[in-house]
Amino acid sequence: MDATDKPQLVEHIHHTLTLTVNDVKWVPCSARFALLGCHARGTGALQVYALNHGKLEIMCETEKQQGFKCGTFGASSLEERHFATGDYEGRLAVWNLEHVDLPVFSVKAHNGFINAIDGCGGLGVGFGAPEIVTGGRDGAVKVWDPRQKDEPVASLEPKDAETARDCWSVAFGNSYNNEERCICAGYDNGDVKLYDLRTNSLRWETNIKNGVCGMDFDRTDIHMNKLVCATLESQFKLFDMRTYHPKTGYASLTEPAHKSTVWITKHLPQNREVFVTGGGNGSLNLYKYSYPSQRVVKDEEGIETGVMGTVELLNSRNFSTQPINSFDWSNDKEGLCVFGSYDQSVRVGIVTKLNTV
Repeated sequence: MDATDKPQLVEHIHHTLTLTVNDVKWVPCSARFALLGCHARGTGALQVYALNHGKLEIMCETEKQQGFKCGTFGASSLEERHFATGDYEGRLAVWNLEHVDLPVFSVKAHNGFINAIDGCGGLGVGFGAPEIVTGGRDGAVKVWDPRQKDEPVASLEPKDAETARDCWSVAFGNSYNNEERCICAGYDNGDVKLYDLRTNSLRWETNIKNGVCGMDFDRTDIHMNKLVCATLESQFKLFDMRTYHPKTGYASLTEPAHKSTVWITKHLPQNREVFVTGGGNGSLNLYKYSYPSQRVVKDEEGIETGVMGTVELLNSRNFSTQPINSFDWSNDKEGLCVFGSYDQSVRVGIVTKLNTV
């Protein structure tokens, strides 16, 4: 590819804030995004911004007692577009963004921070019941159905609270029919665990030696295909989740990136082979995965094992001096994205030429 044909990462809007941004998410089917963060005095901020002729217009703003850490629209219907959030006190809440005085649903989910959240079964995508998964500082991973109050649908807790590892990231996957669904959880010591919600069992676990800051399946609503884990020590790991080998597990590749911690990773909704990573040096990297000519081979014993393809860096751009800690692609407009960083600002970006990749 020559430089002119590559996708370009363009900063469309740069908006400075008076708070620390922890998460940003596009409101489905709209030109608005929700922003979660924490004020200097320790209170939580939930704001909704609209794009208006190259500027950001604040549509809604509320301040709550505890700082907000993470949020998702993944378990909400397109009609309601309720926003699920996790806060510093361990409370999971679901908000109607038209009326943010009181949550629609609220439960004390964890002891301490909720570090990560993901939703599934909503937005007209995929199958199964609407569910929310949360990962906390207490090491627990819990699955919630917003229609069922107080009790989690599934709870995966460490045996010993003293030795519990922080759960830093969670993701839903494999939800290709009404019965099947998996959750993957990444921990601060590099553990990656895949839980099968249908059989209520641990399906696979490994350790990738570095804390898992973020993870993302390329698609939630298909047979597990690829999983990207963003880690400390300036690298990410990509697993081919199609073929499991009883001894070696899933095939994987490790790629260095950003020369600092890789904070987040997100697949492009319109093309599952393209994904972005956000780094501690304030840059975004855009990658494309290419499959090998043969995805499965048989070993000496005749057991199928996966074969990895290759990852190509399409482009990279530095936007900030501080880590980019949150990122979201727009489902409705290819290439439109929003990302927050620790320099107390939020940026709306456009990635061009993605249809040519």
